[in-house]
Amino acid sequence: MAAATCALAVSLLAPAPARAAAMTPVLDRNFPDPDVVKVGRTYHAYATHGETANIQHATSADLVHWQPVDTDPLPRLGAWAEPERSLVWAPEVFAHGSGFTLYYTARDRAGGRQCIGAARSESPDGPFTPAAEPLVCPTDRGGAIDASSFTEGHRRYVLWKNDGNCCGIATRIHLQPVSWDGTRTTGGAVTLIERDLPWEGDLVEAPTLVRRDGRYVLLYSADFYRDHRYKTGYAVADRLTGPYKKGPEPLLSSASFGGAVRGPGGQDVVTGPDGRDRILFHGWSPDGSDRRLLYAAGLRFTEGRPVLEDGTDRTRRD
Repeated sequence: MAAATCALAVSLLAPAPARAAAMTPVLDRNFPDPDVVKVGRTYHAYATHGETANIQHATSADLVHWQPVDTDPLPRLGAWAEPERSLVWAPEVFAHGSGFTLYYTARDRAGGRQCIGAARSESPDGPFTPAAEPLVCPTDRGGAIDASSFTEGHRRYVLWKNDGNCCGIATRIHLQPVSWDGTRTTGGAVTLIERDLPWEGDLVEAPTLVRRDGRYVLLYSADFYRDHRYKTGYAVADRLTGPYKKGPEPLLSSASFGGAVRGPGGQDVVTGPDGRDRILFHGWSPDGSDRRLLYAAGLRFTEGRPVLEDGTDRTRRD
């Protein structure tokens, strides 16, 4: 497989008022629902299935230049999951001291809904060995998708969305405690947010939780992922379990990028090599093809509220 890399047209290291118009992908290939973890000096990005892999994988030293990896880090799914590659979505990888855990979404054989599985490896490159049973699988609420991890002190949590839009059930984002390696739940789930703003369309999904300025900042995607309507919003809380207060407008949208990025979502937040935050996300290819490309932008926080580093403050004070 040929390497595909594409540099940003503008530096990520400083704000630029014209960034929205100049935005170009950092990886010009289909790479949806990106998750990024730094191991040593190398950033590892993982994405929803590709043509020949359950999970896509790419590496970078600077978050700008990316090298795709040919090897599938998750060559087989757990015994609970149907084997169709097209049903494997939204990976998340994190280190736990004695190796790495990967979360993934797949179709549950027994219940017929999308559910979340866990797999472990000694290396971020894999191969990850999957657990035989799903980690989170609430079939009565439509199943579960879009797992992400959050660590505070010696406690680890998994965030997930109940996939209620599959079957006329309300969608919500949940937080649930897990073991240190993330392979088993250790308590019940609590709801953090649900769809309740007009611009969110029919759903909220793809949670990312960080702590900045002493506050908990939950980023999430909303609306219809297949076109320009997909967006990224945020909510802020003083306590881990909330209550979370949403920003009134999306942080990222097709309109906020002046149409240069269509349907930005599936975001992750990572600290760059200069110590500053970046937000990485996918957006539909401007050439009209059925590809979601990888983008990156600078991000800062003001009293815990995220601000895209393009010269426009999209947050408002309470």
